Amino acid sequence: MWKDFFYYTKSERRAVYVLLVLIALLVVAIVVVPGPVEHSATEMLSADSVKRENIATQTDGWKKDSYAVKGKDIPVSLVLFDPNLADSIELVRLGLPPYVVRNVIKYRQKGGCFRTPESFSRIYGLTEEKFEELKPYIRISDSFVPKPTMRKPESPQTSWKSEKKDTFQRQFKYPEGTLLAVNGADTTEMKKIPGIGSGISKMIVAYRERLGGFYSLEQLAEVKFVTPELLEWFTLDEVEVRKLSINKASLEELRAHPYINYYQAKVMVEHRRKKGKITSLSQLSLYEEFTEKDLQRIFPYISFD
Repeated sequence: MWKDFFYYTKSERRAVYVLLVLIALLVVAIVVVPGPVEHSATEMLSADSVKRENIATQTDGWKKDSYAVKGKDIPVSLVLFDPNLADSIELVRLGLPPYVVRNVIKYRQKGGCFRTPESFSRIYGLTEEKFEELKPYIRISDSFVPKPTMRKPESPQTSWKSEKKDTFQRQFKYPEGTLLAVNGADTTEMKKIPGIGSGISKMIVAYRERLGGFYSLEQLAEVKFVTPELLEWFTLDEVEVRKLSINKASLEELRAHPYINYYQAKVMVEHRRKKGKITSLSQLSLYEEFTEKDLQRIFPYISFD
């Protein structure tokens, strides 16, 4: 009866043999292969400390009190320096981050120089706090400081000529109450108005030519440096303004007018090409490129021929 409990089939016996072989191999492995080396608590603490230090170094990149350059630690030392002459090691010793040092070197290599301590503060990456810390130590060499321009003293003869010229100019200025025709006066006449010299008179004439003439004295204020006080010296003459044919003028001719920009000129040309001649400003008012003010300004200068 008891033999029935210990009877195994052929496949069951084979499985038992395999299991016994695996157990034997496991025992041999435990006996022969050495176990893990046990470290003392001191060694484990030391290794953990080194690991934390490496992680901190990789995260911060640079230590607080020293900077590593090519494997060497350089202590921070604030000393007098010229940002135009200091090399990278000297700049690192001042506590500047490596990317700021690179920016300084690149700036100098491209021909830049620092003429004042404040100009050094504009280096990209340099914080305001770090600049304020370094500012007392910045010394700009004389070779980088701009030399003051010395005006040559006038000789008695030169001074006399200048005075004579000023007196001559004052003598030929128009008295108050004089009025000049805004469309007919040339630069010579305009220069006789107090406050108008060669530059302003040339700008007025050039702008008048581009417009085709002034139809209002207020248009003079569109010229640079012309003040409201200067308008009192001009009067509107009877000269008729020059008109521009918006059905014949080219794109370049249209956009050359001060009151017509490129997009407005293009609209005019496209309208002519697709829909034929422009017969009234109401046609242009349908386009978003033209405002009511734009149309009022250009109306005196255009014709529909």
